[in-house]
Amino acid sequence: MRPAGSRGARPAAGCSSRGGRLDRDAVRPVACRGPGLPLGRPGHQGRGRRPAHGRKRPDDRAAAARPAVPADRRPARGPRRTRLGRLGIPQSRAASCDIRDHVAYAATGRCPGRRGAVDAAALGALAAERIDWRFKGFPARFDGLTVGELIAAEPPVAEFGTPLLTLDGPALTHNLASMARYCAAHGVDLAPHGKTTMAPQLFARQLDAGAWGITAATIAHVRAYRAFGVETIVLANQLIDADALGWVAGELRRAPRLRLLCFADSLAGVALMQAALSAAEAPRPLEVVIDLGAPGGRTGCRTADEAEAVARAVHAADRLRLVGAGGFEGALAPDREPRSIERIREYLRSLRELVIRIDDAGLFDETDEIIATAGGSAYFDDVVEILAGAWEASRPVRTVLRSGAYITHDDGHYRRLTPMGDGLRAALSIRSRVVSAPEPGLVLLDFGKRDAPMDLGLPEPHSVQRADGSVEVLAHCTVSALADQHAFLRYGGDTVFRIGEIVSCGISHPCTAFDKWQLIPVVEDGHVVDVVRTFF
Repeated sequence: MRPAGSRGARPAAGCSSRGGRLDRDAVRPVACRGPGLPLGRPGHQGRGRRPAHGRKRPDDRAAAARPAVPADRRPARGPRRTRLGRLGIPQSRAASCDIRDHVAYAATGRCPGRRGAVDAAALGALAAERIDWRFKGFPARFDGLTVGELIAAEPPVAEFGTPLLTLDGPALTHNLASMARYCAAHGVDLAPHGKTTMAPQLFARQLDAGAWGITAATIAHVRAYRAFGVETIVLANQLIDADALGWVAGELRRAPRLRLLCFADSLAGVALMQAALSAAEAPRPLEVVIDLGAPGGRTGCRTADEAEAVARAVHAADRLRLVGAGGFEGALAPDREPRSIERIREYLRSLRELVIRIDDAGLFDETDEIIATAGGSAYFDDVVEILAGAWEASRPVRTVLRSGAYITHDDGHYRRLTPMGDGLRAALSIRSRVVSAPEPGLVLLDFGKRDAPMDLGLPEPHSVQRADGSVEVLAHCTVSALADQHAFLRYGGDTVFRIGEIVSCGISHPCTAFDKWQLIPVVEDGHVVDVVRTFF
């Protein structure tokens, strides 16, 4: 990102930097460019375009076949800008790369030294998707444009409809860098939970920032990750469906670089996995992590004896390979009160003891390293303190956090619980319009349960944009309830709302925000610089 205040003046909404509406012929489909794609390219940090020598003109016949878009439906174009991350290498790495590294990235889509990657061609295909009625908040005048063409124009977010969920580009970049620094400083790896966003473009940025892999909750998640080339996946649940295990066997055969880890917490589950993988003639063992739970928690063995018995069953199965132990501490406490923190820490100590117990039994003899994994987005500091650091084990121990919500953070649940305090910034907000003012102290906004999460707190009003374009920070305002398509905003003091004004609200719990939107604009300085595609 450029230094604050370095931005030049913007043209008026609806006008290009050259004084007129966007010439459609000047917007080249991003899908025709090389691997360093502006849309969701690995390491994409926001604005900027590839240098001219990296572009390819679309075939004339293909260009002629595209449906014409009337001038009044074309988005306004922002000024051209360049970035330090030449050829798409993340800026954080660009300074330490020589020209050979940049050339290698342009050819392969892989950043030097990365431990995983998302397939650049699969990401590039997203740029060719055409905008139409399926995508909430995208106005009809954008219909027919490809996503790549829209991004190239960098239209003002004010040209979009409401309601509209948006991502703050600088906040995303900040959160990615903050978590990467945290993990590096504490000597742990990160396999962020992909269920939060289900957005391959964001997976790419997480992997570029140093993530070891991506965590999944279901086989549907795993299949989506594989469609975009993710090579290291932690399935943090027990996989017992025979058809799904047959597909896994096929992936293990097809993709030698794939590393898929799966949880197990029962003898019955181990037997089902072994039988299905044997029937499918899996070419190599599926890696298994013993899931340790706790009374009142979710999945996982409730005692160390039970966990060791499951570990022995995995060790005896020729289609499985025991590689570690893990679990999820976040289900054990609702807050950061001392009593809650002590329960979390007691569980994590039990998990550490289980790893040592299994290792002392000689059950990790088929792996080069032991995986110890835990860590949602609320208590990862306790995970680091107890599971990271020195281990007296037969082989190296890799401590893997699975935090997912950090990438966008929020203005509610995780703001209260995160151990990083102000180290993370809320990146999600929902833009809406005042559609009714039926009584004093109450207005209705045009978003509801189908647009914003409410399971861990209601949206929080932040600002209102007046008809003249001025923006005011809101005080003495709350969203008191959500209906299917409306939000009830109650206010006091001297605040006044008028029909048609734009209200922006922060959200609580990003995991139930992303699933309501297929296309989410990434906004920087009031302009849409990228679009994130989700797959739920």
